[in-house]
Amino acid sequence: MDYLQLHQQYKETSISGRYITLQHIEPLLAKYKTEVIGQSVLSKPLYKLQFGSGKTKILMWSQMHGNESTTTKALFDFINLAHSSTDLGKSLRSKFTFCLLPMLNPDGAELYTRENANEIDLNRDAQNLSQPESVLLRKTFEEFKPDYCYNLHDQRTIFAAGTTGKPATVSFLAPAYNEEREINDVRIKAMNVIVAMNETLQDYIPNQIGRFDDSFNLNCIGDTFQYLNSPTILFEAGHFQNDYNREMTRMYIFIALVSGLQNLHENDIVHNKIEDYLKIPQNKVAFCDFVYKNVKINYDNVEKIVNFAAQFKEVLKNGAIAFEAVISKVDDLEHYFGHITVDANNEIYHDVEGNYPKIGAKANFNLGKIKIVNGTLS
Repeated sequence: MDYLQLHQQYKETSISGRYITLQHIEPLLAKYKTEVIGQSVLSKPLYKLQFGSGKTKILMWSQMHGNESTTTKALFDFINLAHSSTDLGKSLRSKFTFCLLPMLNPDGAELYTRENANEIDLNRDAQNLSQPESVLLRKTFEEFKPDYCYNLHDQRTIFAAGTTGKPATVSFLAPAYNEEREINDVRIKAMNVIVAMNETLQDYIPNQIGRFDDSFNLNCIGDTFQYLNSPTILFEAGHFQNDYNREMTRMYIFIALVSGLQNLHENDIVHNKIEDYLKIPQNKVAFCDFVYKNVKINYDNVEKIVNFAAQFKEVLKNGAIAFEAVISKVDDLEHYFGHITVDANNEIYHDVEGNYPKIGAKANFNLGKIKIVNGTLS
């Protein structure tokens, strides 16, 4: 199957970039038979879209963290495909029943924050159920009784796929269900789907698929649902080269969704693919947005050569996300890669305040005659 062409055909072009709010998706939801299942802290509606008639029930939710919008875009691409009159669309609707909560945290989405309006991380509220959004997700889970749960997230640009030296563009996890992180039949089902998605994605982004840490925390929704015997898959949409708006990553999440579901309905016999799952390299913190090497600094009248790094902060400005680079590390950076690397070739550092980089300062400086503005070569 030509997944690239498939995505191009069904991509929802009305939404793009990093700032996706309820205002962006409500016109899309209006095309379908949706249900408002409740309200957020700030009284915004939480929508449910349910369709299909198949025996295998799939629950998906996105933007549990308001500033994690990539999977929401991919979800609407998938919705377009699944509602199409193509053989694939018809097959998806006949094999599965889908229950989708495309934006679980609309308040956080508008504020572009991880937490909800009460500054609570919904992905740490699975036991307390202190927030209305958490209660509504749990109620949907209990009423729908899913055979599989898809927990859709974004991850930061800092992650590498193991020791590959490449970014973890997509990462997966079959969460633990107990402290011992034992593997039971429920986790195996989730692992098998992840293996299928990984095998497909390797054709498109080889060595850029990671496996998220499976430390157990019953306060996390994925761990709780796994504990409740519903195979749960965590999706983490990460960084693809020069794709800070995550339009490429969006496509790879779409490919993962479609290929994983195809594997589910084509393979009734459950095979144990634990070894293949564990071969997926675990995420490793190994990237900075910018790395500057071989920089000469003058510190206390002593010249020396250093490396340092800068990281983007995502700031909501005038209804869009601005990427503001700030200096984040000053050391040898032996175990770090840069999404962008600048070799200063022993040119001397200077900025408006002095002759050495300061952590937290904006990444505007000179390396000899080289001018750096907002982290990049001017």
